[in-house]
Amino acid sequence: MQPFTVHKGRVVPLDRSNVDTDQIIPKQFLKRIEKSGFGQFLFYEWRYHRDGQLNTECILNDPQYKGATILLTRENFGSGSSREHAAWALVDWGFRAVVAPSFADIFYTNAVNNGLLPVVMPDEVVDAWLKQAQKEALMMTIDLCKQIVQVEDGIQFSFEINPVHRERLLEGLDDIAITERYVNDIEAYEKARPLVALYNEWV
Repeated sequence: MQPFTVHKGRVVPLDRSNVDTDQIIPKQFLKRIEKSGFGQFLFYEWRYHRDGQLNTECILNDPQYKGATILLTRENFGSGSSREHAAWALVDWGFRAVVAPSFADIFYTNAVNNGLLPVVMPDEVVDAWLKQAQKEALMMTIDLCKQIVQVEDGIQFSFEINPVHRERLLEGLDDIAITERYVNDIEAYEKARPLVALYNEWV
């Protein structure tokens, strides 16, 4: 998992509330088990018409946002089902962070676990940035080390994040990497377990 320390990127303004996981990655694309390859299906039903033609009115299809790495949106992002594929799709598209007033709890955790930084900002700040980004190109710098967000020629805003989540993102640790940190402890515990306890588990 790619570590997240300081990131500067172009903002995509997605002026929608309550974006759920089925909108982020529709259910028909969930059969894949690999984490890669989901970016092409991100917001599929917004990006394409029913006949499969590209929807040129969808902001994600606007050429000016090609290569943008920060998604700016409204409250309750990632609501709905708990599908981890939503985080996979956003990361595979190229997003490094999502900035919103609030997130669904399970999506928030899935995002962190996959190296996608969810940043909670006040409604009024997000509203001002959305308006600015819809008028002109908006670059944003997110410093996870200092827990600060800043747009060009703008003031800095601090954000809160669980220290465990922060460490995980800063060091780029997925579940396997975290488990590997405790291999010696796990092996020592297994060796110290009484054979009787193991026998009772087997029967």
